[in-house]
Amino acid sequence: MIDRIEIYVYGGRGGDGAISFRREKFIPFGGPDGGDGGKGGSVVLIGDQGKTTLSGLRHRKHYRAEHGGKGRGKEQHGRKGSDLVLRVPMGTIVRTAGEGVDLGDLTVDGQRLVVAKGGRGGWGNKHFATSVRQVPRIAKEGKPGEERKLVLDLKLIADVGLIGRPNVGKSTLINAVSAARSKVADYPFTTLEPKLGVVEVGFQTFVIADIPGLIEGAHTGHGLGHDFLRHIERTRILIHILDGTTENPVADLEEINEELFLFNPSLKGKPQIVAVNKIDIPAVRKRLPEIEKALAGIESPLYCISAAGGEGLNELMTGAAAMLAEG
Repeated sequence: MIDRIEIYVYGGRGGDGAISFRREKFIPFGGPDGGDGGKGGSVVLIGDQGKTTLSGLRHRKHYRAEHGGKGRGKEQHGRKGSDLVLRVPMGTIVRTAGEGVDLGDLTVDGQRLVVAKGGRGGWGNKHFATSVRQVPRIAKEGKPGEERKLVLDLKLIADVGLIGRPNVGKSTLINAVSAARSKVADYPFTTLEPKLGVVEVGFQTFVIADIPGLIEGAHTGHGLGHDFLRHIERTRILIHILDGTTENPVADLEEINEELFLFNPSLKGKPQIVAVNKIDIPAVRKRLPEIEKALAGIESPLYCISAAGGEGLNELMTGAAAMLAEG
């Protein structure tokens, strides 16, 4: 799952200043005219709404901006090094590795964050001329650029997050209600990267995220838990999917909610909708009154749905849209 990566970034070195003297037909011994070195390029991250994962950066560990050009005679400055631009998904949080210093949070399309500044160019010898030193044969070297090891964390920015244990039907649901297409199969952790889809309800649209299944111990990192739980923090509301075929859906609900609280206590107050899935299966439909009675004490709105058959999905999405409008 490519939602946390570590990379090394290097700003370009500044160009060296030039040692040069003015030489013209009638001025054989002119003064110094060495130009300054160019500034090194910087490494810049840009938020891009077209990106959904950090996978494009996983194939390389080291990213270097271009060095600045050397100064030349006739007071010609060296060329500035080109910036190295890396496009990352919106919702990417940038920290330094080790110290964990926050450098920025890319939440807007096109937002720029300089993560490694280029070095300053060195002075040419023209800067060192004085009344007593009229032929300076010295110039400054360019300064090295910044070097950093970064941790990039992607937290999806979505209005609605689908949560629940593995294989409860979240991918089937997001495929049914949006244009997203998650892999669907009958085994845990089919979804290894969160998927985003756009849902339209009347004149209202919202973004829904299929967050991979959570299991007991997720708050400790078990079953890729930390990777999955980070995304939930950036959703406005949650739709908690329960598998109607399990022996005790109420226990599943309590278990996942406990994992959310242990990971981040503030998640306990995030609005939730509970949806019992797979009511198209005869055995589930038969015991539906029993399940509804067991869940009667919960504070969240309750819906019974079939993600595979489409039953109850319009009502569920309308309820989600109404909750978003309220909050």
